[in-house]
Amino acid sequence: MPEFIYNGKLYYNPVEFALDRIGGTWKMPILWRLKDKTFRYSELKRSMPRISDKMLTTQLRELENDELIIRKVYAVVPPKVEYSLTKKGSEAIPLIESIRKYGLKLMKQAGVKH
Repeated sequence: MPEFIYNGKLYYNPVEFALDRIGGTWKMPILWRLKDKTFRYSELKRSMPRISDKMLTTQLRELENDELIIRKVYAVVPPKVEYSLTKKGSEAIPLIESIRKYGLKLMKQAGVKH
């Protein structure tokens, strides 16, 4: 496949493009959590204690911009914001599940306990 430019960034193949959407330390764990239910920001933060507020906000914005999640804001005081998967985001779940299974297999082979 020939290289291509998307949003000013050069990509060499579709795997690189897909991993730019869902890769990294936090995007897949966020999507994985949203697969079964809607989360408020504070619930996501509590479920991932090692992520900073800035990083969580950044990752949520990127996932929203890539149309993988929906951010719903309720006009109440205090403000209430909920995050859920889009259809496009749901399509990433089987891939994440496969990567997760492969990771667990590799961990077992390496003698890592989880």
